[in-house]
Amino acid sequence: MSAVSHLPRLWAFVTMLAIVAALAVVVGAVFLATRPAGSLTATAAESDLPDLAGLAPLAGPPTVKPTPAPSAAPVTSATGGPGITLTPPRLLVISQTGLPQQTKEDISQLKHVEKIDSFDGGAIRISGAGLNLLAVDPARFRAWAPKAVAEQPRVWSALAQGEFVADSSAVRRFGLVLGSEYQVDGGPRLRVAASASFGLPGVDGLVGMETGRRLGLLPGVALLVHGPEKAATTLNAGVRRLLGSGAQVVTVGGGRTARAAADKSAADRPATAKTTAKTTAKTTAKQPRAARQVAVGRPGSYLDLYRRSAAVCPGLSWTVLAAIGQVESSHGRNNGPSSAGAQGPMQFMPATWKAYGVDGDGDGVADIWSPYDAVPSAANYLCANGAGQGGKKLEKAIWFYNHSWSYVSKVMSISQGYARAYP
Repeated sequence: MSAVSHLPRLWAFVTMLAIVAALAVVVGAVFLATRPAGSLTATAAESDLPDLAGLAPLAGPPTVKPTPAPSAAPVTSATGGPGITLTPPRLLVISQTGLPQQTKEDISQLKHVEKIDSFDGGAIRISGAGLNLLAVDPARFRAWAPKAVAEQPRVWSALAQGEFVADSSAVRRFGLVLGSEYQVDGGPRLRVAASASFGLPGVDGLVGMETGRRLGLLPGVALLVHGPEKAATTLNAGVRRLLGSGAQVVTVGGGRTARAAADKSAADRPATAKTTAKTTAKTTAKQPRAARQVAVGRPGSYLDLYRRSAAVCPGLSWTVLAAIGQVESSHGRNNGPSSAGAQGPMQFMPATWKAYGVDGDGDGVADIWSPYDAVPSAANYLCANGAGQGGKKLEKAIWFYNHSWSYVSKVMSISQGYARAYP
């Protein structure tokens, strides 16, 4: 791509920052991209879905097996580790073009400046929504990250493998689903491999340098400056004196960075993590008590089980149950208990099961570990929260199942994939 072809994207990135930088004086934060009307769309390919017709439900409690160690991707020693020297940024500089080497040297010679580094950056669009990214070398950028992020190997491994690490604020604002792929408008597909709170105003996430080149990000347009926190105001004034009118300087601030590093939002955790028993009990207390017995029998495949169980809730598509079954336990292959205490193929909390668990196969027991009971119980719970009415009611019912809109987006995407695979 020519330098001219980059200009519209660059000006969109810099001009938007110029506008909101003025607002930052009032609101105390900089955001480059506005929230879209709806969540970004992730697609589940039929080739990625298991064969439900050939997958037989297995009743009974889980068999305890030793958990194999995960095969971690090789990470070179250059990526550092928990013992690296952290240099939190005090300033984020965004320029129209890559800063001249002399300007960077002049900035590095300013009083109180202890370290600088430049990175590629720019704006991309996914489903029409703008996201602002930095393209970084993980080995160099890791020292700029908050301590809690620097100590997360999955973040740096993902960048080294060419995947997208979203800022936690962007995950919440855009409804991004961890593990899903998104089509960049006019560009490649990006997999959201992880999320973390980087504390950089207006930056929606990171990619590796090679991925940044594929996306057409501009070289050297972002500069980070480190120095003593108490000297941030002096640093800001000094850097501004050395820059032209086309560059923007944003104070990152230790307090904001520390809060961002400490942010432990649900978006940073796997979508299968359950709400606490206290929250679940509060939700279930408002709902009518479930019927104790329904008739679905013991079908020989998960496909038939999901289809029969959906009849428990008129108006509910079986594909929604199948999608939840895949997300929660991969159709009974990972029954837990989870770290939050959720159990069985549909990952019920015991307090919720007590109110909504049903006997689906007629053996006289509502067994949380049995798919023949758990799947119709999931339909029962969804129905109590309005799932049979479809539309927004369905989405809210799924949200009650797991209090995360990213989870809702993932379930709906997989549900659509099953609808295409089994028309």
